[in-house]
Amino acid sequence: MWRTRAAAACVICRSLANSSYGIKRKSPLQNLHLVSRSIHHPYYPSSKLQRPPLRISIQQFSSLNRLPLHKTKLLNVKHGYQSHRNFWLARLASRLLKVRYLILGSAVGGGYTAKKTYEQWKDMMPDLEDYKWIVPDFIWELDELVDFEKLLKALPDADDLAKLLPDFDKIGESLTSLKGFLSPGSPGETAFRATDQGYDNDKQFKKVSDKEKIDQLQEELLRTQLKYQRMLERLEKENKELRKLVLQRDDKGIHQRKLKKSLIDMYSEVLDILSDYDASYNTQDHLPRVVVVGDQSAGKTSVLEMIAQARIFPRGSGEMMTRSPVKVTLSEGPHHVALFKDSSREFDLTKEEDLAALRNEIEIRMRNSVKEGCTVSTETISLSVKGPGLQRMVLVDLPGVISTVTSGMAPDTKETIFSISKAYMQNPNAIILCIQDGSVDAERSIVTDLVSQMDPQGKRTIFVLTKVDLAEKNVASPNRIQQIIEGKLFPMKALGYFAVVTGKGNSSESIESIKEYEEEFFQNSKLLKTSMLKAHQVTTKNLSLAVSDCFWKMVRESVEQQADAFKATRFNLETEWKNNYPRLRELDRNELFEKAKNEILDEVISLTQVTPKHWEEMLEKTLWERVSTHVIENIYLPAAQTANSGTFNTTVDIKLKQWTDKQLPNKAVEVAWETLQEEFSRFMTEKKGKEHDDIFDKLKQAVKEETIKRHKWNERAEDSLRVIQHNALEDRSISDKQQWDAAIHFMEETLQSRLKDTESVIEDMVGPGWRKRWLYWVGRTKEQNIRNETKNELEKLIKCNEDHPAYLANDEVTTVRKNLEARGVAVDPCLIKDTWHQIYRRYFLKSALNHCNLCRRGFYYYQRHFVDSELECNDIVLFWRIQRMLAITANTLRQQLTNTEVRRLEKNVKEVLEDFAEDNEKKVMLLTGKRVQLAEDLKKVREIQEKLEAFIEALHQEK
Repeated sequence: MWRTRAAAACVICRSLANSSYGIKRKSPLQNLHLVSRSIHHPYYPSSKLQRPPLRISIQQFSSLNRLPLHKTKLLNVKHGYQSHRNFWLARLASRLLKVRYLILGSAVGGGYTAKKTYEQWKDMMPDLEDYKWIVPDFIWELDELVDFEKLLKALPDADDLAKLLPDFDKIGESLTSLKGFLSPGSPGETAFRATDQGYDNDKQFKKVSDKEKIDQLQEELLRTQLKYQRMLERLEKENKELRKLVLQRDDKGIHQRKLKKSLIDMYSEVLDILSDYDASYNTQDHLPRVVVVGDQSAGKTSVLEMIAQARIFPRGSGEMMTRSPVKVTLSEGPHHVALFKDSSREFDLTKEEDLAALRNEIEIRMRNSVKEGCTVSTETISLSVKGPGLQRMVLVDLPGVISTVTSGMAPDTKETIFSISKAYMQNPNAIILCIQDGSVDAERSIVTDLVSQMDPQGKRTIFVLTKVDLAEKNVASPNRIQQIIEGKLFPMKALGYFAVVTGKGNSSESIESIKEYEEEFFQNSKLLKTSMLKAHQVTTKNLSLAVSDCFWKMVRESVEQQADAFKATRFNLETEWKNNYPRLRELDRNELFEKAKNEILDEVISLTQVTPKHWEEMLEKTLWERVSTHVIENIYLPAAQTANSGTFNTTVDIKLKQWTDKQLPNKAVEVAWETLQEEFSRFMTEKKGKEHDDIFDKLKQAVKEETIKRHKWNERAEDSLRVIQHNALEDRSISDKQQWDAAIHFMEETLQSRLKDTESVIEDMVGPGWRKRWLYWVGRTKEQNIRNETKNELEKLIKCNEDHPAYLANDEVTTVRKNLEARGVAVDPCLIKDTWHQIYRRYFLKSALNHCNLCRRGFYYYQRHFVDSELECNDIVLFWRIQRMLAITANTLRQQLTNTEVRRLEKNVKEVLEDFAEDNEKKVMLLTGKRVQLAEDLKKVREIQEKLEAFIEALHQEK
């Protein structure tokens, strides 16, 4: 078997040597020594053969189909067989007949088999018409975009390619010489000795030491690594530009189908929702992210900026700049931009103005998130950075760990930073990017102990040594850096160790200049030349690739488990909802707010449906309640004390004019505004039967109060109202008996109401009457007895003089006091006057009511201006003027309400609702309860589960 394979190999080698891919060359085997040929090719023609070798024709194949192909010649191999002379014609004829039948049968059977196979394959092939969308549109347009004829013309021809092929003759000679050297007793030994002699003759050259050879080999190896590194970077740059062009074509809409959201964006959305989710069922967030931790000023932010390829974070000299966690989502895109999750503004990271604006915005957000009396905040700022060539991952930059609380910091700053760092690192799937400052002693590091506590085995920790350039200059023993990198200096284990340089310490350096400086440093650094560090352990580029690979590996291993956990949580929440609220929809806080908003707007619209009659009745009633006291006490009663009707009318006109100019319009507007508030409150608080939901009461009350606070009546309304009221009070002409009777009725109601109030005041002053004392067993106090005696004495005075004026004279007060003292009742003059006011008021109101009854038949005399009549009804005319003014004022205010104020109120309500809708804290405060929180948790868990499932599906498709 071995001899058969060797023979075939020999034949193939001679075929290659003879053909040489279509180029006539001399076979190297013919130049070999006889012994070498016998060793290398035992089936050479000089050796004795048992049977003739197979005739093999080797066809040359090329990857370029358009080049001419050359066939090798058949081998002319001599063999030692003798020809057969007996019956050779008969044997030849029989063999030809057999060959004919074989060829015919093979052709028929082969054709049938080929047809059947073709039909089977054709049935198995899918219909590719439905999958044309998989191929991008620009592939079909390549013939339009690329000129293939020019490309074919630019390709080299067969002769040029033949020149590029290796020289097989020289290769054969080299193999033959090597074989001869290894063969004992062959002429190769002589050549070997000759070589040794030549080597001995070269001893005149300087002998190179072994150490220098090793150094030369290391330098050569380093140069080769850097050479290939530059080639890779150049290819990556070209690939980045090509991807940028493709993504730009996608942005311009060249592809008709819509691009799907990237994996990292989908994953970042899940993390954003989880950051806002309060897990009532202890469902912890165990989704992976890269947590960047380190001591203060260790270079965390600089490393993150090098990975993001932009100076995006605020900087300071020694002071704490990172005051809250910053989640940075890196993804690939055509343009290098950054944007916040709650804003639509894009910051162009290629422009210095936008970079400065972005750093300022991050600093403002950090300071706003820090509560009063604190230094750091637990609130996460979410930022997305897109750009060509960025590695896809999610990083969280945490505040730097400190050892001492300095002045200006809150006392609990150190503990707060530790708790924030532990909260992120205790996630079993979080990748810890531990940043260590290489320019300071490793013993001073605090973060390494913290990381060792959270990840003792180092299964998810990547150690990064920054400022290696300073460390190499300052450290006396370079082996110390190697001990730090290898984790031998302190007991912290890690998945990988990296060394990076993030600049010369100048904040104005660009990312490109830092990359160039980093590459130049490591190219000349002893750390690589002495093999302390390997090439893949240096530069932020390699670090970014390693972190991204580790991140996605962790994501693929843990995301499905997290999806199952949220699926179980969702089942628990849905079960609780069905048991507690079986007939209610699962409305979260925002949906409940929208529902309440619609109800409130419907109730505001209902104000426009209030009838004008209802408005006017309410306005007239409320206004008279507010001004009746002023009309009776300051206008009617003083005018009624005059001697004749002329003086009465003059006094009334003067007081009405003063009242209209100063108080009445303002009082009317206040009444209208309060009436509108009452109606608005009634609609807002009125229960709608079974459909009423108590969960909205607090929100409606807050909307009502805020709207009332913002609403202001039109200032011009008072001026126009003043003119209308003045004209109404100037009119004294009562047109018919019906208006006369209405005025009398209005006056009687007013006087009776005042008389009732006066009777109540007198009863409180003098105590209960004899009937109540006997029925309810109550008595009078000493003061009430004194007032009762004073009342009886004053009633006697009124009976003696029915036309007594409203005020007591001093001598009358003295007379009453002496009469009471004569009966043993000591009384103060002030008490006498106070009691007289109420007694005379009751007497006057009763007299006025009697006068109203007399004036019922006085309309006839009124029309004749009371000529030849002792009856005077000027007080009836006064109340008619007041009544008419009230009606006209109510009508005017109703028009202002329905035409202007209700619409302005509706506008204010909408503004308040819009403000509340944007204020999440306000919604949380106003929409509370177990039902709201349960619906809120259920919505969040569903959203997280659905997004996780969509992410997992996209992740499997990417595989």
